[in-house]
Amino acid sequence: MLSRSLKALCGTVVLALTATLASAAQAQADPPPPAPTWRECPPDPYGSPVDPRLRCTTLRVPLDYRAPSGRTIEVAVSRLATAKPAVRRGILLHNGGGPGGFSLNLPSSWVHMYPQDVLDRYDLVSFDPRGVGYSTPVTCGRTAAGLPNDLVLPFPAADGSIGANVTFARDLARDCRSHGGDVLRHVTTANTARDMDRIRAALGERKLSYNAASYGSYLGAVYTELFPDRSDRIILDSNVDPNAVWHDQFALWDEATELRFGDFANWAAGREPELHLGATPAEVRTNFLALAARLDRTPVTHPQGGPINGNLFRAAYHGLSYHTLYFPEIAAWWRYLDQRGPAPAWQPNPVAPGIPEDNGTASLFAVTCGDARAPRDIGHYQREVTADRARYPVLAGMGTGIWPCAFWPDPVEPPVRVTDRGPRNVLLLQTARDPATPLAGALGLRRSLGKRAQLVTVDTGNHGAYDPYTPSCAVTAANRFLVTGVLPARDLTCEPDPVDPPAAVPQPQPQPPVLVPVPGRAPAGPALLRPAPLS
Repeated sequence: MLSRSLKALCGTVVLALTATLASAAQAQADPPPPAPTWRECPPDPYGSPVDPRLRCTTLRVPLDYRAPSGRTIEVAVSRLATAKPAVRRGILLHNGGGPGGFSLNLPSSWVHMYPQDVLDRYDLVSFDPRGVGYSTPVTCGRTAAGLPNDLVLPFPAADGSIGANVTFARDLARDCRSHGGDVLRHVTTANTARDMDRIRAALGERKLSYNAASYGSYLGAVYTELFPDRSDRIILDSNVDPNAVWHDQFALWDEATELRFGDFANWAAGREPELHLGATPAEVRTNFLALAARLDRTPVTHPQGGPINGNLFRAAYHGLSYHTLYFPEIAAWWRYLDQRGPAPAWQPNPVAPGIPEDNGTASLFAVTCGDARAPRDIGHYQREVTADRARYPVLAGMGTGIWPCAFWPDPVEPPVRVTDRGPRNVLLLQTARDPATPLAGALGLRRSLGKRAQLVTVDTGNHGAYDPYTPSCAVTAANRFLVTGVLPARDLTCEPDPVDPPAAVPQPQPQPPVLVPVPGRAPAGPALLRPAPLS
């Protein structure tokens, strides 16, 4: 008679084998999809301009790839075709991070980011992932008022306790199960990767190329594991460790935020007495922690945003630290909350007809909770929060906090194991002090991919190394790889290229503003106070 542990092991092996065989059978047996019908694209939920050349379509894909003839859902796809079909290589697919980031309109921004020789060779393609935006959206039935930012991001109470977090997580998991229906449990990274292959096939392409960051790095790694022979030139930026999804990955935020704070503190101390945040980096840190503690006791009421407590200040700092161009915004919020400056603008949450108000949060938890089983022991979270709150006070232990995943049903399949099986066609880009997807994640993914990949690391703290506003060897290597297919001969590390800083934050940005911002860019103001935890 099998022991429980052996039965569990056998079950896991069977699930993993089933998932692998399902993907292989799909790759071999799917009939050619009908040609897509292209039309004008819908408005961007973030309010960004839609390039008039961008065209959109909708594909139907299986809800559950284990039952490919069963129920289907919609996936919205966009394409901005190259103006030089004679030199066209194929499609370059994008993802807006998150998970839960609206992505359909990304080509409208990326067309301003790539050099011409990349634009000549690729149609720029993107899509709203399953469960998100204009694809069949998921909901937990909540309004914005039912999603307090300092509970969606699980900041502990001022005394370090997590009782309110536990109650919020349990209740939100219940609501997501109640309102998400059958779709919720199938909104996973593995299924989104399978949808990507359906997009490739629908567009008549033998292979796809890919460039995405943050959560998008994990999605791309899963795609190229499931479909190595369908992967052309794959760029993964601001990387997630595939062996740490998701609780252990989020736990990295606490230490990474402390590391990144050194960059901000040096910047602020170098601008005394103009800013009056501290004359030395150590003084800046002391003053930051003192203001956060004071706001914990006595919040400041913003005329549009309402009360801002210490945790919302910490969250705003964390999101705006994603790019040095936004350090002045951190200073502006700091001075306002310290009653020494005017109230910064407050950006409303993105809305669009037909998209549930809580769609970003619902899809975030659908993916992170559906990808991997989270710890169930409440005491585990309290112990981790207590330890990290003492070691890394800037983020107060939020990274190790409890999410609805602790009360979620077990995933329908195990996480995809990313390996070195496949062609050598993956370029990893990373910054050294990324506060959202730390260098440790890139090193973990680099180990998993082995001979398939090379890693380029830039000595900055921005979230996103493919950043034309901070040019470096990463941007050069990525553009060269997309044009020629040539990877660096070895892993590289470099300083940013010397450039004059822009007078203002440049527009358009390649990604929309969400809380824990999207690849390579930070949002403006506590519009950040919306969850899309990685990017």
